Amino acid sequence: MCVKIVVGLGNPGPKYDATRHNIGWWVVDRLAYDWGFGSFEKEDRALITEGDVGNAHVQLVKPTTYMNRSGLSLLRLSEMESFRIREDLLVVVDDAALEVGRVRFRPEGGPGGHKGLKSVSGVLQSDAYARLRIGVGLKPEGQDLADWVLSRMPQEDEDIVVDLLPGMTGAIEAWIEEGAEVVMNRFNQ
Repeated sequence: MCVKIVVGLGNPGPKYDATRHNIGWWVVDRLAYDWGFGSFEKEDRALITEGDVGNAHVQLVKPTTYMNRSGLSLLRLSEMESFRIREDLLVVVDDAALEVGRVRFRPEGGPGGHKGLKSVSGVLQSDAYARLRIGVGLKPEGQDLADWVLSRMPQEDEDIVVDLLPGMTGAIEAWIEEGAEVVMNRFNQ
């Protein structure tokens, strides 16, 4: 049975729960709920829950480091003999360059200015992992990017993202079964 790892990037602590930067956590929380996985348990620098989805064993990971150190939660991957970064890892992040509710799967690529992805790529020494970017709205001109992603979304925008979550479960199930290229063509919007 293959192992797939879905990492939702975010910041720890209740003050960040409802911010744009924690969309990755929202997605993995929804996956855990939809798939009936147990509670997240603390393991080293992450909260992890796991279970089986189809023919794969899936670990859902929420790093407990701050965003710019997210990669530290993945140091353990180098110890997993059969783990293949390109096929077995999906990182879910917010994207302030996409309109609210836009979805972009990519089979690999650079961090695009996202400090969480930069940390993951640095620790893994590779950009060759799948990522799911979820639009949180374009940063208003003149506003600091950090302030923008660490702020709450207006209720209307939050509703758009929450309404996406059930569909993301199906998209991530397709990634598990069919890979990033297929999912990219089917689910990008």
